[in-house]
Amino acid sequence: MEIRMDFLHWLDHDTSMKILGCLQDPADLVRVSSVSRSWRHFVIANGLCKRLCLRMFPHFLRVDCVIEPSCGNEKASEVGCSKFVEWETLKREHKAYAFLAQGCLLFPFKECILDAISASSTDNYPVESIRNTLRQGDNSEGRPSYWSSKGQHDAAVPETLVYKLVADICVITEIDIQPFQAYFQRGSPIYSAISVRFLMGHPKCPMGDPLGEPLDDTAHDKFIWTYSSPEFPMAQENSLQNFKLPEPVVCIGGILQIELLGRVQRQEMDDLFYICVAHVQVKGRPLSPAFGVEMLGPSGKFVLKALSCDPPSLPDDDSSYHGGHLHGRVDLELIMNAWRGEGDLEYDWDSEDEVDDELAAF
Repeated sequence: MEIRMDFLHWLDHDTSMKILGCLQDPADLVRVSSVSRSWRHFVIANGLCKRLCLRMFPHFLRVDCVIEPSCGNEKASEVGCSKFVEWETLKREHKAYAFLAQGCLLFPFKECILDAISASSTDNYPVESIRNTLRQGDNSEGRPSYWSSKGQHDAAVPETLVYKLVADICVITEIDIQPFQAYFQRGSPIYSAISVRFLMGHPKCPMGDPLGEPLDDTAHDKFIWTYSSPEFPMAQENSLQNFKLPEPVVCIGGILQIELLGRVQRQEMDDLFYICVAHVQVKGRPLSPAFGVEMLGPSGKFVLKALSCDPPSLPDDDSSYHGGHLHGRVDLELIMNAWRGEGDLEYDWDSEDEVDDELAAF
């Protein structure tokens, strides 16, 4: 008879953790947890999917707890012994973090701005409102479409634009900004900034509906910024300029601020410096409706809500699956099946079939 060995039973805990810690794909950990009861228990009990997700996206270190609102977690936690409650929590985190990590990589790549919240100043409101930056191009209904700051004698005075994103959790990869060229002024000057920087975060307190008329306001007293990008130089060109972040950023709270630093162009009629923006785009992967968040005050901690195991729909010709399209689709399907307890790779642990817990074939 062929001799088979389960290395999880032959190696010590730390060595097994080092071996499984080498896996870089949450789908691989789901496959590992499908080998046998003992392997599944090891993966879940040691939070390997959670560890991998936090290693890939450290922004989730601020998760206070994971809940599935549809499953009534609050009531379930009040019933049963402490070991049962702890195991149910570990299983919930196993599913949620596996799906979360894969979603950050494979959910559809989309435009992520929902609406404009405020600008630090506006020269001629509402004609030159920040909301004009949500329209493509620099012309709308036969007239110029752009946001303009107020004029300043000091070219170093910065401006800020604040936007609400389409989801409370988005993985942002790049921002595009088009400075405005005043083609109706002599010489067609371009009112760009010298450089830009991007901040992401969440409101200090619940905002209700923030999507009324955009305000002229500084945002420092209303939001907590959990990420600040490097400073990017901006060209004085009438083009949609791409600013790619050094690495994908998980924006938790759904607020983006664009800092426009320095002014280069005076207006001839008043000799003041202005900054004008024609269009802004934010590109990334919204994680709703699969996930939501509930912020826990100014601490920056938040509750991660696992709302659904179904990702947003993906067009057949979607180009967001870099490299192997089919591989990405299979991995995401695998994670969803594991979430539901379906699929060929997820063993039916409640069945009466005997599984040799001590053995795993290699």
